[in-house]
Amino acid sequence: MKKRIALLLAAVMVLGLAACGGKTEEPAASEPVQTEEAPEAEASGEETPAAEPAGDGSLAKVAFITQSLANPSQAYAWKLIQQYAADYGFEVTVFDEDYDAQNGVAAIGTCVSQGYVGIMINPTDPSAMIPAIQEAREAGVFVGIFSSELPEGFASTEYRDFACATNDYMCGEEAAKALMEAFPDGCKVVEVGGQSGHSAQILRHDGFFDTIDTAKVEVLDTKDCEAWATEDAMAIMEDFIVKHGEDIQAVFCHWDNGATGVIEALKAAEMNDVYVIGVDGCGAGYDQVKDGTQALCIGQSYQNMTTFSFECIQKLMNGETLPDEGVVYAPVDIVTKDNVETLPYPEW
Repeated sequence: MKKRIALLLAAVMVLGLAACGGKTEEPAASEPVQTEEAPEAEASGEETPAAEPAGDGSLAKVAFITQSLANPSQAYAWKLIQQYAADYGFEVTVFDEDYDAQNGVAAIGTCVSQGYVGIMINPTDPSAMIPAIQEAREAGVFVGIFSSELPEGFASTEYRDFACATNDYMCGEEAAKALMEAFPDGCKVVEVGGQSGHSAQILRHDGFFDTIDTAKVEVLDTKDCEAWATEDAMAIMEDFIVKHGEDIQAVFCHWDNGATGVIEALKAAEMNDVYVIGVDGCGAGYDQVKDGTQALCIGQSYQNMTTFSFECIQKLMNGETLPDEGVVYAPVDIVTKDNVETLPYPEW
């Protein structure tokens, strides 16, 4: 009897050891990092392809990564994106870079990890974003450049899926044509460029300089801003006035809110007859055209850029190939004092 009890106790001990050996202590799950912009994605238990909706009738997730919502054009774009997203079957989250490219890189990483279908991005530093964009595309996320473009050499579907923007080169061309029409015998002009290195700044500059007749138009000076900031444009214009004074007959400023700073500097110097050209088509540009302080406003259509971007993502999700290297240009309005009252007033 004692022998049987001993054998039974031994068997119980063996079973207990086996049970302990078969149980592995799992580490506690780390809490997902939360941001104000991006709510935590719900875990589905299944891996969903990044380029497809979840299949349960919910909206597909798309991100809008912008250089700064302090930029009026980007704040207006975000308003339109929210307005039209559901019409195309999308739920869109905004990520504000706050003019720091590393915030954009981090945002792209978040989009990849949380299963976003697509990304629309207007980057602070396009060159800095290329590696992160490539990683997103390799993960199956469709990436479109919004209201801008990647630098020369990267502006193709090898590096991004699409670009919906204004033809910024054409904006520079139109500015040059208007200047030469206003001054058929020639003039002296200065250029206040946009954010240095941004595709819009580069293309607007190139379009302008490739088009002007240098035999008649003398460029006294040109300088780019550190950011798309009115105060930067004003400071540059003040320097130009000190250096060139009354020789300045015209100013090509790359954006309307920058033209506001240019106009303020001209007013302070009592230079009231300078021909000012701006690009964007915002409320400030329209108002300045109306009151005669800005001669010309080359207006962009953010509504078209928004809907074109959503259409591109839809087509890519459906397996369609986009033509023309995925580039879709939104039309522009040439706004002058003669037609400003006939055009819809911009909401930004």
